[in-house]
Amino acid sequence: MHFLDQAKIFVRSGAGGPGAVSFRREKFIEYGGPDGGNGGKGGDVIFEAVAGLNTLIDFRYTQHFRAPRGQGGSGSNRTGGGGDDLVIKVPIGTQILADDDERTLLLDLTKQGERVVFLRGGDGGRGNASYKTSTNRAPRQHGTGWPYEEAWVWLRLKLLADAGLVGLPNAGKSTFINAVTNAQAKVGAYAFTTTRPQLGVVRHKQREFVVADIPGLIEGAAEGAGIGDRFLGHIERCRVLLHLVDANDEDVAESYRIVRDELENYGAGLTDKKVIVALNKIDTLDDELIAALSAELEEASGAEVIPLSGAAGTGVDWVLDKLLEAIGPEASKVSDDDEGEDTIEWSPV
Repeated sequence: MHFLDQAKIFVRSGAGGPGAVSFRREKFIEYGGPDGGNGGKGGDVIFEAVAGLNTLIDFRYTQHFRAPRGQGGSGSNRTGGGGDDLVIKVPIGTQILADDDERTLLLDLTKQGERVVFLRGGDGGRGNASYKTSTNRAPRQHGTGWPYEEAWVWLRLKLLADAGLVGLPNAGKSTFINAVTNAQAKVGAYAFTTTRPQLGVVRHKQREFVVADIPGLIEGAAEGAGIGDRFLGHIERCRVLLHLVDANDEDVAESYRIVRDELENYGAGLTDKKVIVALNKIDTLDDELIAALSAELEEASGAEVIPLSGAAGTGVDWVLDKLLEAIGPEASKVSDDDEGEDTIEWSPV
């Protein structure tokens, strides 16, 4: 499945049905009077956050969503049927943004099962029976029904994870997430092997938490260099960041500062999050050089540096212990019963 974290769609609620103009006509009833029923209410447009989704790819192929309108009223004071609500299912962490220059935030769906009425369907029009008064015994006016609401909106997905991996390209982030989860991220000996965010569930010391791996950052990413910084939005909600630095870089301190500068340029409070710094790929170095590089990186970051090798498994448990400590007792829980629930083919409506 292709990863897509932005999509533009058109949504329209249902218009209300028209009221009826009708008069009661029965044998032996001389003045039956008006009996036109009201029109039915149009369907609402509802966004619902569902589990098991981590992409907006379905909205690339289906971009227009229209709720059905209400049916018209009829004689014998019968109210028209209401239009069915249109429920649009989106991944947890989806934001609904206005189609304006500022991309104003309208909704933020962060909980499983959260349902929000985004556009309300129009109310049905009044039938002529409701216009009857003591001085207007045979009204012929009726309501046409309230109109629909419509809008173009942007959907933006920000994945929900407890911990996020950051670092320069080829710093070993994909190797690490493969070592601690079943994510099966692509690994290669070249930059930008990871082109889309990856999610994995870590099970450590009878605890579970979610880790997000995003494409690597390079200097100038905020201005669009490399893949840019558009995927940083997927770690905005993380409780802690794991910053991996390649021990084979010429200047590990400079590698650390490049990524930190890009996080600061992006904003959104990323530099204020808890950070765990790890010197990765130490399996290629001797102990003396590892100690020297760790001291250099510790001086640049002002934090404890953990020697790590995702490929060899060295220091992995140490890093996971630190992540659990930073995440705290409210780490997200992933139930084994939920893994096989969504066996039915999914549709955005």
